[in-house]
Amino acid sequence: MENKYSLEIQKEIDDILNNIDAWKDLFFINYEFYYDGWAIFLKEKNIYPRKIVIFKSYSKNSYSIKSFEIHFNNNIKKEKFKELYSKKNIENKIKLLNELKEIIYGKDLLFLASKIYYNQILE
Repeated sequence: MENKYSLEIQKEIDDILNNIDAWKDLFFINYEFYYDGWAIFLKEKNIYPRKIVIFKSYSKNSYSIKSFEIHFNNNIKKEKFKELYSKKNIENKIKLLNELKEIIYGKDLLFLASKIYYNQILE
């Protein structure tokens, strides 16, 4: 397991952050380190926001990405998340950034709409 403060991991995170900097006007962007890996979070700046999470484990050489729809529950004053889309085992940064771009442009919402449509047909 690599040290989360290693120069290699810092360079990898900085490279991804530089590549997604173009979307800083649309998203709040931050990152965090965990015991088993690191994550980059993108939270949409609009009235019906989505959250996109990029995760990479220290023990694997692949990425995963998930998008969530955010709901605010007034009763408990807390955000609730509903998963819209996820993909694991993304092999490299180029494929990760392509997947992220597709999600930002609505791939996750289209995936959810298709799922709802097919579930209605099967009922």
